[in-house]
Amino acid sequence: MAKLQVTLTRSVIGTKPGQRKTVEALGLRKMHQTVEHADNVAIRGMVEKVAHLVSVKEL
Repeated sequence: MAKLQVTLTRSVIGTKPGQRKTVEALGLRKMHQTVEHADNVAIRGMVEKVAHLVSVKEL
């Protein structure tokens, strides 16, 4: 099964509360922290919502 590697590349300071919660739900707490998630529709939607804050690499 495909995986996504999601890295927080920009700060959540000054972002909307919904975007902060989405970043937190992805498991990202600090800048440049990287997490792996299964490649599914829910995770893709979350990543799309905060695409300007994160970078994504397919594994």
